Amino acid sequence: MSNNIELNTTENSNEWINWIDEAITKHYFKHYEYKHFNDIQEIGSGGFGKVYRANWKNSDKFFALKSFFNLNNATVKEIVNELRLQREVDFHENVIRFCGITTPDQEIQNDNPKKYLLVMEYADSGTLRDYLKENFDNLTWNEKLKLAFQLTHAVSCLHDEGIVHRDLHSNNVLVHQNTIKLADFGLSRRIEEMTNYQERLFGVIPYVDPKVLVNQRNDDNQQSYSLDEKSDVYSIGILLWEISSGHPPFHDKPYDQSLAIEILQGLRENPIPDTPENYMNIYTDCWNSEPDNRPPIKQVVSELKAIIAKDPNTTVRPSKHLLNTNTAEVPKSNMYNSFHGELSQIIQEFGTMNTKEMLSLMPSNDQTNKIDENKNYSVIVDKIIEDILNMRSNEKQEILSYLEEQNTTPQEIFSWLLNNQQNSNYIDLLGNFYYSGIGTNVNKQKAIELFQKAANLGNNIAQYDLGNCYLYGIGVNIDYNKAFELFKKSAEGEYPEGIAQLGNCYDNEIGTSIDREKAFELYRKAANLGSIPGIGNLAYCYQYGIGTDISEHKAFELYQKAANLGYDIAQCRLAYMFEIGDGIDKDMDKAYHWYKKSAEQGNRDAQNKLKRFKIRKKHSSCKIN
Repeated sequence: MSNNIELNTTENSNEWINWIDEAITKHYFKHYEYKHFNDIQEIGSGGFGKVYRANWKNSDKFFALKSFFNLNNATVKEIVNELRLQREVDFHENVIRFCGITTPDQEIQNDNPKKYLLVMEYADSGTLRDYLKENFDNLTWNEKLKLAFQLTHAVSCLHDEGIVHRDLHSNNVLVHQNTIKLADFGLSRRIEEMTNYQERLFGVIPYVDPKVLVNQRNDDNQQSYSLDEKSDVYSIGILLWEISSGHPPFHDKPYDQSLAIEILQGLRENPIPDTPENYMNIYTDCWNSEPDNRPPIKQVVSELKAIIAKDPNTTVRPSKHLLNTNTAEVPKSNMYNSFHGELSQIIQEFGTMNTKEMLSLMPSNDQTNKIDENKNYSVIVDKIIEDILNMRSNEKQEILSYLEEQNTTPQEIFSWLLNNQQNSNYIDLLGNFYYSGIGTNVNKQKAIELFQKAANLGNNIAQYDLGNCYLYGIGVNIDYNKAFELFKKSAEGEYPEGIAQLGNCYDNEIGTSIDREKAFELYRKAANLGSIPGIGNLAYCYQYGIGTDISEHKAFELYQKAANLGYDIAQCRLAYMFEIGDGIDKDMDKAYHWYKKSAEQGNRDAQNKLKRFKIRKKHSSCKIN
């Protein structure tokens, strides 16, 4: 906009209004005669005002008209600021265009005494939230990726112009003809900040950078963390998840102080089944708790572009690390609880609270997370670490079963661990609880942060856990070299599972060159130390002569041992030996038994074998019990 209009900062709102009038007179933006708008219908409202849809001169052209409840100095000043921002990014196809201003007749809104309505491009599909609700079941992954790309590209444009949106959520991202249109560059947020915005914060709590919730103050009593580009990236992460799921984050939870505290503790939504793993990695990187660990928006755009370019049809291979998420509908009234005055005070106090104080604020219907002072939790936790984490076979179920025996809930142990992070074993175990969703929601990013923290302290179990994340690309990019180094450190500490995985690295050229003899020795060492995968891999070496001579008898004995200990891969391989009579008598009943055991644990190979058995059963007289 031209600099010919002089504007002094003043508390007199008339000067701001005069500035707009002068801009209209000098045609810096278009003025629309209000009398030419027809069929005016309210389509939305918020804390700042209302939005209308209006037909222009009885044509097929529609505009959106944005009004404001309180046209005071602060509001008009922010409208002017919004107009400036709109002019800077008006060229972008994924940004709602600012078309001009209209001065309404006095009778249009009795609750709006005057002056201006912003005339904006109209989005025919409403908000992104509405669009996903109506169209999600018919969207392909290619279309979801395009929506994600358009959204991030628009935010990247803002950042290029030095603009921080600060208020990204699915109710102010619009969709027009299946195309994302970014709206409201923090305007409603800034206006509401002038009018007790803090009380309204919880309406969008899942989208807000957790760092700002802490609200810590510096020596001058100023907030030490303010919303910036990294905050927008956090919100983008939440929105990318929402595009993958079709519904708002935590839609089955009230948006209250309890949810805010859980998010501060690392709570994030679960990945949706069939989400491309590289897409999942993008949004989990974006919603990292630490702003410095979030990628710049340009990197997000590039990574999404790469996914689309790699496979334009986006045939998705389901991630093997994803868990099912409950997507049941809940009443809308539960999604946006009314705001309470005390919540603002809670936000202000977050920075001085410790974990125990935060937990004390969290309501509980069944008291399952309440700490029992009469219980010796450290004994229970140490037993989990010693007997279950060292076994590494179906550990989630083993932990849950053990806690049930101890008449202790997972939430109790989770809460106790939150308050007892002085021991690296406890740090790693808390990471495993986040990883598997024990006593809390699954949060792979938080798990990785804890694994890294414990690994840096020299914890051999954490080094193994973190190594697996790099090996399989769980919450991080696959890095075989890092995985190898972590398994090597874990093995040097004599952790059986670390030794077994180091053997796997030498066996399969993961971060190092192939050395089958070394792999065999490592498998044998791990097996002797009680590693169940080590036992299974040692059996495989004997079965196929990897680093040693073939011995079907030893292979069978070791598979039998690992299978009886619940190792699904060993169960599947043992079933195969029974099926084909590899060194033992063929026994289809036992083959079926072990395939079934393995399949029940989710082993894909065993599940496919069972399907073949059922087909064979229909076309054969062979009886399978």
